[in-house]
Amino acid sequence: MTNPGNDPYLVCSGLFKIYKVADLEVVALRGLELSVDRGEVIAVVGASGSGKSTMLNILAGYDTPSAGTVHVGKFDLLQMTNKEVVEYRRQEVGFVWQETSRNLFPYLTAYENVELPMLLTGVPSKEREQRSSELLEIVGLGHRRDHKPGQLSGGEQQRVAIAVALANRPPLLLADEPTGELDDETASEVLALLNNVNSELGTTIVIVTHDPAISTSVGRAVAIRDGKTSTETTRIVSFERKIGGEASETEEFLIVDSSGSVQIPRDVLDQLAIHRRVRLGVSDGKVTLESGE
Repeated sequence: MTNPGNDPYLVCSGLFKIYKVADLEVVALRGLELSVDRGEVIAVVGASGSGKSTMLNILAGYDTPSAGTVHVGKFDLLQMTNKEVVEYRRQEVGFVWQETSRNLFPYLTAYENVELPMLLTGVPSKEREQRSSELLEIVGLGHRRDHKPGQLSGGEQQRVAIAVALANRPPLLLADEPTGELDDETASEVLALLNNVNSELGTTIVIVTHDPAISTSVGRAVAIRDGKTSTETTRIVSFERKIGGEASETEEFLIVDSSGSVQIPRDVLDQLAIHRRVRLGVSDGKVTLESGE
């Protein structure tokens, strides 16, 4: 679900992240741009090292960018105080890790894991009990509330992890390879759950994934290449369909950033024999490129 008439809920503009490793500088993000509407579900895809996990950690408040701007709701992620960072992590964003063991405390039951974030934010006990029970029912595990993670399957653990991430009613849910350790059938169930969470709660969901089945099962997939968003694919999808099903009316676009830059796929450049220089032409509302060599 989207709200195209309103301003975007999440906006990254000209985002850079540079890490220092010994005497070397590693550029993870190179002017990345991303816009997400409130209530939208998107997938972010890219090869290992493309920068997608760095972007996700910045959106989660676990890392800070070197330059650029990031706004999520009322929060300016480059200008937050330490107190605002804590508030942001507790109230604005929920996070689901790929490794199920990182999402849950092994010595707590499913119910206690879901209750814990609310306990830390001072939610009254009656409200905690109601919210925890409600979330476990939404993820289909009300009957497993008293089981500890070791007594749950991988898919069930990931379902509880989603409930934990939603405990404090965050408007944004970030998922890092949420199906990476699951078989196809269980992965399909987790994706259906995420779609259900979006439909019932209106939660904005950003999924980072290598899984092409997920990237073709959401309305919009954004590809990152060399630290920048490069292409965007939009689809009309049915949330009831299984992972791997076919979407209709698929369109793929190149992304033009705020500086006017666009990444042209390497196979197109090779086909046109374009190397360092290019001639740009505009005619009848169309842009043409030809080699300037």
